[in-house]
Order: sequence, then C-alpha cells, then structure tokens
Amino acid sequence: MVLLPSGSFTTTPWPQLLDSLSSNVKSSLWTRILSNITRDGASKVELSRLAVNEGIPLHIAEGAAEKNVREEDEEENLLRSPSGLKLLHGDFGPALLLSTAPTPRDYEQAFWVSTKQNGITQIWAPRYTMFSRGNVKEKARLLDFHRFPTSTSTPIPTGAAPTSQQQQQHQQSLSHRGRAPTALKGRYALDLYAGIGYFVFSYAKLGMRVLCWEINPWSVEGLRRGAVANKWSVKVFQGEADLTKKTTAELLQEADAEGVQIVVFLEGNESAGQRVRELREEQKRELDVVHVNGGFLPTSEKSWRDSWQAVVGKGVGDGWLHLHENVHVKDIEARRGEIQELMTRWNEELDDSDGTTTTTTTTTETKAVVEHVELVKTFAPDVWHCVFDVYIKRCCDTGSE
Repeated sequence: MVLLPSGSFTTTPWPQLLDSLSSNVKSSLWTRILSNITRDGASKVELSRLAVNEGIPLHIAEGAAEKNVREEDEEENLLRSPSGLKLLHGDFGPALLLSTAPTPRDYEQAFWVSTKQNGITQIWAPRYTMFSRGNVKEKARLLDFHRFPTSTSTPIPTGAAPTSQQQQQHQQSLSHRGRAPTALKGRYALDLYAGIGYFVFSYAKLGMRVLCWEINPWSVEGLRRGAVANKWSVKVFQGEADLTKKTTAELLQEADAEGVQIVVFLEGNESAGQRVRELREEQKRELDVVHVNGGFLPTSEKSWRDSWQAVVGKGVGDGWLHLHENVHVKDIEARRGEIQELMTRWNEELDDSDGTTTTTTTTTETKAVVEHVELVKTFAPDVWHCVFDVYIKRCCDTGSE
C-alpha cells in the first residue's frame, strides 16, 4: 500500500486532467505509479493499493459527503475514523457504516497492513482505522522510561538550547524512574485510549500487564492482531455477555486463568475508573498501577481524575500519569502550572479525607509533581502535542503518642 500526502492531485492541472480520463486509463496511471515506486527500490514488496492520506476529522461532518451540514448537527469523531481517506486504486475492503458493529466476516474481508517501529509490529485496517506514525518517538521514550540515566528528551522551545549541564541536571532529577526489568513484572499499566496498541505495546514489551480501553472495534481488532504478531497474549472483553453480565473480577479471573498479559475492554473509558474501584473496594484485589496513559487529542482531560485515582487508590507507592494535550508553545509552562495545581488540590483533599476517617496514628501523605513535559510533534503552527508526566508518590507517616 502507498499513502500519498494530503493534497496530492489537487493542484492544476490534476483535477481537470483526472476528470477527463476514463476509469481504465486512470487505473493504468495508478498502476504505473505503484510499479515505479517498486522499481525505484522504495518498496521490497509488490504494491497493489494507492490512496491519498488526509487528516483525521475531529467531527464526523468534516469527512462526510454532505456540504451543508449544520454545525450543531456535527458529531465528534470519537472513533477517530479516517473518513477523509481518498481511495485511488485497489481493494481496501467493503464500504461499511462505522456506526454498525463489524462482523467476523467484515474483519476477514478488510485489507490489513502492518509496520514495525522500535522493533514492535503494529497492524491496522487503513479504511477503518487511523495510524499515527508521529507517535514513534513517544513509544520509544516509554520503552526507555525506566532505564538509567534517562535518555534526553525534546526540550521546551524557549529560544536557547539547554546546556549539557542543564541536561545532566534534568536526567538526575528523574533518577527515581530507574527500575530493573524484574521490578516491573506483575505491575500494571492502564491505557485509557488504546487505539491499535500504540502505547499498550511499549508497556507490554517492558513486561508489564496492561488493562486498556478502546471504543473503536476496528482498532481493537488491530490491537488484537498486533499483540498476536508480537507474541503477547491478549483477551478482548466485549458485548453484553462480558461487560454487563459479569463483574470485572470475574473477567480478570478468566484472563488470569489463561495467563493473559493484555486485557482489552471494548467500551468507553468512563468505565475504567469504576472497574478499578470495583476491583479494589469490592473484590479486595490489589492493582499496583505504575503507569496510566491518556493519549487522546486535543485533550485527554476528561480522564485525568480517573487516571489519578488509579494510582493513588493503591495506597502507599508511586506511579506516573502521562497526560496528552495540544498546547500552544507560549502556553506550555502555564498549562504545566495548572496541572500541578490540580494535582496538588486533589492530593490535599485525599489526605484530609484520610485524616478524618482513620482511627490510627498512621497518616498518608500524597505528593505529585509535573516532572517533565515531552514535546512529541507539532500539531499545527506553534501548537505541540505535549505529554505531561505527573509523578505521584504516597507514603505513610506513623506518628507516636
């Protein structure tokens, strides 16, 4: 498959020329383009499909055929469906209503592609699912997250490049991230916007167990296929029989019995916090959550409270939130401060609540710091896809009479 860049064939004389060609001539043109790419060594496999890539519309109406859709009738494209993809040549799979749940036959008839980044295979169906190649750096950063010293990350652009001394000081300030691979075994990562496994697979490669949520069934199928290709065990819970008629504890018991590493819930992530609380409070099951990823743009803020609770709810220990958001370069430090204030307020409320409910002399202190802002990629001029790393630590202080 070849995806040409957005805007291809839209400038003069292409629109008029293509309109004047018969379907057979156009097919010959696309075939010639594909064969030339193969001949020139850009691909080692035979290419049979050609399309023009377009940005993922934030609202469904942006990718719809209707031009006169009222703004109030637009729906947010929560599935991040690639409705703007322009298919030029080859079979990309049947045209399906994305509002209708796909069947096993739909999956069989779809065209699936794969790529390898950081040694990890990812699989998706381009007609129904987006793929963000710009996340490759963030995936690599997560793979290196617990290595010491921490690898240098992209600095916030302030006009002057950081000195080697500043970089060294920054690395030293993150030394608490160091973990031996064996220390991550059995720990949990939560991904609240799993997609096709962008960040899920980084955590899996670290040896962690991953619980993830995703509402696009095509993305979930891509995640499942990708996990299998990477030889990680995976189990998908979906439909009323799983998600409604069974408790979360029963679902995880099934996964435990099969030795599953990646557990996928095909549902909205508003259920994530509820499921984690159910396991801890009602089933008394401990989840040592070390990472919570909120990889949704333009902001993942709706999931931040549940993300925070997933870490502090385990009691004593530490963990990280990775909060994704698009931010103008001039506002990054201000946004960092706002997130810091938010976390501090939640922590103080939690500690005050613990202090009023406990009858022992043991008190719990919760601290959080936005210890790093990673600049992943530019989303628009001067607008960056940022990841705010929030480090949370809870410790006990046993007082004496």
